[in-house]
Amino acid sequence: MIRVLLAEDQGMVRGALVALLNREQDITIVAEVGRGDEVLAAALEARPDVALLDIEMPGATGIEAAAELHTHLPTCKVLILTTFGRPGYLRRAMEHGVVGFLVKDAPAAQLAMAIRRAMAGERVVDPLLAAAALSEGDNPLTEREQAVLRLVQQGANNLEIASALALTEGTVRNYLSTAMQKVNASTRVEAAVRAEQKGWL
Repeated sequence: MIRVLLAEDQGMVRGALVALLNREQDITIVAEVGRGDEVLAAALEARPDVALLDIEMPGATGIEAAAELHTHLPTCKVLILTTFGRPGYLRRAMEHGVVGFLVKDAPAAQLAMAIRRAMAGERVVDPLLAAAALSEGDNPLTEREQAVLRLVQQGANNLEIASALALTEGTVRNYLSTAMQKVNASTRVEAAVRAEQKGWL
């Protein structure tokens, strides 16, 4: 029997996934959580073979939760389930030990099969997402540029960004200018939006 932890913040979706997977004779749901920051504690208690994580959750993202599992419960295979087929997410997920990446609109039978394949030691990646990730290439933004754009997303102005990151306003402007060029954006907000859409933030 494959023991599965499911992390999904939308109750209706979580319930549907539990019902779906519990129909499989060789799969059982041993833990359910609705927040990313609840994943590790639940996993350490339930000791699942596979963790199925939504990518966008309150508390922590699925990728952040995957990183914690990879460190503290390395035997657990992690699959990311998302509505966001963003190439940058795939690369980041793989860096944190994720063995599978599936989009939520995939057929239900594929999900159970993906869990079985992960248990067998295979990598399971949605083929369209894999192709997109390869065509996009690596994230061109430095860690500092990403940090600046994340603060732009939160509505911070240059002075607030400078204060938060212990930089001068001039340095912040330089980071923003470079980031805008890299993502081909004409404004700081557009740069943040484009970077987010690529999964680079």
